[in-house]
Formats: sequence, C-alpha cells, structure tokens
Amino acid sequence: MTKLTGVGVSPGRVIGPVLQMPASAREPRADERWGADTTAEAETARLKTASKAVQAELKRRADAATKDASAVLEATAMMAADPMLLKSAAKLIAAGTSAERAVWEAGSAVAEMLLSLGGYMAERTQDVHDVRARLVAELRGLPAPGVPTSEQPFILAAEDLAPADTATLDSTQVLALITSSGGPQSHTAILARALGLPAVVAATGADAIEAGTSVYVDGATGTIITDPGDDERAAAARWVEQTAALGTFNGTGTTSDGHLVPLLANVGSGKDARAAAAAGAEGVGLLRTEFCFLDRETEPSGEEQASAYREVFDAFPGRKVVVRTLDAGADKPLPFLTDASEPNPALGVRGYRTGTVSPGVLTRQLQAIARAAADTEAEVWVMAPMISTAAEAKSFGEMCLAEGLDQPGVMVEVPSAALTSEAILQHVGFASLGTNDLTQYTMAADRQLGQLATLNDSWQPAVLQLIKLTVAGAESAAAGTAEAKPVGVCGEAAADPALAVVLVGLGVQTLSMSARSLPTVAAVLASVTRTEAQELAALALAAPTADLGRTAVRERLPILETLGQ
Repeated sequence: MTKLTGVGVSPGRVIGPVLQMPASAREPRADERWGADTTAEAETARLKTASKAVQAELKRRADAATKDASAVLEATAMMAADPMLLKSAAKLIAAGTSAERAVWEAGSAVAEMLLSLGGYMAERTQDVHDVRARLVAELRGLPAPGVPTSEQPFILAAEDLAPADTATLDSTQVLALITSSGGPQSHTAILARALGLPAVVAATGADAIEAGTSVYVDGATGTIITDPGDDERAAAARWVEQTAALGTFNGTGTTSDGHLVPLLANVGSGKDARAAAAAGAEGVGLLRTEFCFLDRETEPSGEEQASAYREVFDAFPGRKVVVRTLDAGADKPLPFLTDASEPNPALGVRGYRTGTVSPGVLTRQLQAIARAAADTEAEVWVMAPMISTAAEAKSFGEMCLAEGLDQPGVMVEVPSAALTSEAILQHVGFASLGTNDLTQYTMAADRQLGQLATLNDSWQPAVLQLIKLTVAGAESAAAGTAEAKPVGVCGEAAADPALAVVLVGLGVQTLSMSARSLPTVAAVLASVTRTEAQELAALALAAPTADLGRTAVRERLPILETLGQ
C-alpha cells in the first residue's frame, strides 16, 4: 500500500483500476531531416496536410461534444492551424529539417514564449504541447493522443490533462481524475467539479502508478492509496450511500433558522441554463457570454448575440439572470479584439478594459442583451469583469442605463475593487466576487501551477478579509438609500460547502455554482443558523493559514462527514 497526497478539488470516494494517459508522440531526433527522395515543398505540403487532418478530427469531436467542450475543442483545432506555428515550421523545413522535427521545434518555441509571458498565457503551453504531439502523430501515422478506452470503468491518471482531452471525458467510464501537476483552479479541476468526478491534483507520483493498479481516491481530502484495504472499501461504500441519500435541491437555499441564501447557477449556454433550471437553481449568478465570441474571426452580430442570450433568459422566467459582459483577453484571446503580444496578459487589456482599445464592442453587446431581455420574462442583471476603479464602475453603469439595462453591477476580482468597494458601489447596484481571480491576484499565485496550490486557495485569510471588506463597502454604499447593494459569489469558492457557510457568515447574500453542487451546498447551509455561520466565518478569518481555517470550520460541520465531503 502506497499513499500519495495532493490537493482535493472535487469530493468523492471511489476505488478502481488506474489507466494512465498514453504517452504523447516522442520527440523526433534533433538531426532528423527529410531525405533526398523528396523536396522542401513536398515536406511542407505534408505538414499542411497533417495540420488539416488534425484540425478536422478536433472539429469532428467538437461537433459531437457539449457546448462548453465544443468550445475547447474548437480552440485547440484553431491552434493546429496556427499560421505562426506553421510558418516557423516551414522555415525549418526549408533548411532541411523533417516536418516532424520542424513542427516539434516550432511548437517548443511557441510554448516557451507563452511560458515566459506568465499568467494565463502560460496556461496555453499545455495546449501547444498537445497540438504538437497530435501533429507529429499524424505525420507518423500513429494514433492521436487521447483518453484511453476500456471495457470497465477506470481512474484516469496523468501528469496533467490537455483541454482537448478533458473536453471529451466520458463520465460514465471515468471514475475519478488524479494528476501529478495542475492546481485547484486548473482546467482539470474545474471540469472535474462540473462533471461531478472525484479528483485530486498536484499529487506527486500519480502519473507513475502502474496501469491496472487498484487505487482509492478521496477527492475531498486529496488522498490516493494504492492497493486499498477494508477501511478504504468501507469508505467508498459509504460514499455511495451518502450520495444516494443526498437527493436533489428543493429550490430554496436557506439556513436552519430561515435566513434565505439564493443558490444560483453558473452557465455558459442555453443548454446549461435548462439543465440548471431542472436542477432547481434559483436563477443564474453568472452567464459567461464568451460562448458567443470564441473561435470567431469577427464579432458576432447583435442578432446572433441576442438570440443566444434569449435562450438562457427563457429558462428562468421571473428569475434573476446575471450576465457577465465579454471577458476577453488573457486565456480567452479574440482575433478581432485582443493583443496576443502583450507581455503579461493576465495583467493586461482584458474584460472591461478591452473597451479602451476596441470602442463599440461593449456597447453593441449591451444593446444585444437589452434586446434579448425585452423579449423575455427573466430579471436581467448585467456586470462587467475586471473593474478596478470607481471611475470604471461609473462609466459602465452609465452605459447600461443608456441601453435600458437598469441593474448594472461589477465583478470584484482584483484587490483594488475589494478595497474601494464602497466608492465603486456608489455607481452600480451590486457586486459579484470572482474568487478564482481574486485569489490568484491577491496571492500572486498562478492558479494553474501545482507548486502554488497551497497559496492559490480561497480559504487564505487575506482573501477572506477582502471578501469581508467588499461586503462592508456594499453596506456603507447602501446606507441611507432605499435600495440594497447585494454582494454575491460566482467563483469556485461557492461550490465548497464548508466555504459556502463561511461566505454567508461574512455577509454574502447569494452563491452561484455548477448545478451539480447545489444539493450539497444547500444541505450544509441548512444545517447551521445564520449566527453559527457568522461564528464559523470569524474562525476562518482569525486562522493564521488557509489549512488551519479550513480544518477549524470543518470540525464544526459534522454534516460534511455524513455527506462524504
């Protein structure tokens, strides 16, 4: 028996055989050249053919995937045909290098450039490596990298998973995910939570477990045990019972003493919205509008946008739907809007800031949102991402009102917005905390890096203090006025049931999460009074470290063990 410890990012206790992600294409020899029986033109043509084949295969998979998965696959398909990558490879081919070695070197150069930029752009290196391996495999006539298949369910192990791989995971076959790299807000972690798969990331040695080995995974504690014994089998059996007993969300989030806490859903499409409504979500706390813009060379028309938004609004008649305006930039570059050459895109022109370099895009989006809102019964609220100053909030609020959108708000994702929330909320009606970015910026810790997982944790006392300050600022801004200035959370922190209690104790009024998280969060909230939530929030705030705060709160929530959390 061997025990590995990583970061638990999605709860669940399961036992199953491990299958490792197949090794990607091996690096071609450094001296590999095309032979005398061909030409540079023919070798370049071979690479272009491989590029088209990889792109076509990824697009085929995208057509069969869900909306969110399709967007990921489409983005990877575009990278397979990236002009910079292919031109760099063509230059190497002209100098005598084989197509395989040329695309490998060109891909390495692109990946190194992205890594040097840091932040979100560094996250794209995994995508480049994935595309590079697919192109080499295609050139050599080898199977493309991908999730293995099996006649029985299995636990998938890897160093990390590329978006193109995670996008096509079959949750009926994959029991859990374990990786030796990645962080708590990595693509793998977010996908695992969305699919309801137990997952542990940043577990050194996970990618070295021999295929077929029986493994126990506890996605809440971050524990991986090979050759599990009776205790682990009993724990896994209890998880099945606990999950079955949990039931579904009844549609009303509340503490045990009747304090209402609306539980909303994060969605990215009409399909997501309908699924969330069926799961009992009380509304939408985050509509990611990027799904209308990604993988396009030009801005979508106003009618295209309005039609897409209307599909979401129609799923929640009479309910609140919070729309986040375009969050382009950083890890979501758009050819017609963002500058991929920025030295540090995570700190660059992203979100609301894109309006300074591309005037009109935000106005046209607000007009499309207003057009869709006029045709539905949903209560439409609109918020801007990456707001840093009161002046930005004032400008955005005025833009919304000019288009007839009377519920403008802001995302609080950077420390400056939390620290000046009172001034910011003088100009808009609400705030929503994006805890993923707020944590990353507060702790100066890239959320994708497994080495920084302990820093990149929303339980960090500094992050909780900023949340408390945001709520206090909202209360001060509302003092003496007839309207409240509600503060919600739409980041991943809301899906952690213990942290959800702390957030309510800090004064957060609504929580938004993946639809799968609703029943668990609702059950844990219903086990405490509002006063108890406030006491637990004080415990977390007073803790010197994130781990100690988490432990202190969890010890006071015995229901977590009952629910297998």
